[in-house]
Amino acid sequence: MMFKAGIHPSDLVYPIFVDENAKKPVPINSMPGCFRLPLQEVVNEARKTLDNGIKAVLLFGVPSKKDDVGSAAFAEDGVIQKTVKLLKEEFGDDIVVITDVCLCEYTNHGHCGIVKDGKVDNDSTLEVLGKVAVSHAQAGADIVAPSSMMDGQVKHIRSALDDAGFKDVAIMAYSAKYASCFYGPFREAAESKPKFGDRKSYQMSYGSQNEALREIELDIIEGADIVMVKPALAYLDIIHLAKSRFTVPIAAYNVSGEYAMVKAAAKLGWIDEKAAIFEILTGIKRAGADIIITYFAKEVAPWLNQI
Repeated sequence: MMFKAGIHPSDLVYPIFVDENAKKPVPINSMPGCFRLPLQEVVNEARKTLDNGIKAVLLFGVPSKKDDVGSAAFAEDGVIQKTVKLLKEEFGDDIVVITDVCLCEYTNHGHCGIVKDGKVDNDSTLEVLGKVAVSHAQAGADIVAPSSMMDGQVKHIRSALDDAGFKDVAIMAYSAKYASCFYGPFREAAESKPKFGDRKSYQMSYGSQNEALREIELDIIEGADIVMVKPALAYLDIIHLAKSRFTVPIAAYNVSGEYAMVKAAAKLGWIDEKAAIFEILTGIKRAGADIIITYFAKEVAPWLNQI
């Protein structure tokens, strides 16, 4: 079939939101079919994912408490730390656990770093990101994924991991992360909307190709094992250029807004949802993505297994 395009469930990564406050799954209104899950539900969700051939999950945490430095992000008993331990105890090496390393879900101001004098301070943020990454590695994470777009974050996290004895923990860098309108539903899901300003000062302008390639190259030099382009659909050219130029695996994040607009159009009967999903994922794969992070993963994997 034309839509097969070499896509396999093992190419996909399924994002999971873990809500420390939830007692039962909490529907995400702008992302139909997606939920914030209580800790006890994550194992069942991961089991379904593994049963369908998807080997990796990407974890995002929603903590019970937030503060101005995001201290819950690196707490030993933090929501992600507890989730990682639980998943590795249950599934061991059968599952690849990837953790988001950022502060936006954990700060009371919603920015991805430490705010000083009304601005995100790059260098003080690096110190915290290193602590977060090490705490995830201590819990058993296989891959940490820094997404805050701070200058030097990959180098700092690599050093922090190595110094703590976690040389085998890989880094998947959000290298080309654009300041995009397609993140809106995620910010509802993760309760991470900035309380003031925006993130354009540390995310990339969507008009640039060269900046993306420079950022990707720099992250590779600093020690990234995998580099990511985010979002995917409006940046297929960047995925293609990255694949053509670099030898490390290229991940593409099919983000929340891209997911939501398909769901909304399908609900109105304007498009064939299944056909649209296959066409989108095929385009991302064809552009050169080795790894596709997508909220469609859990529903598309059974379809792929039937091809």
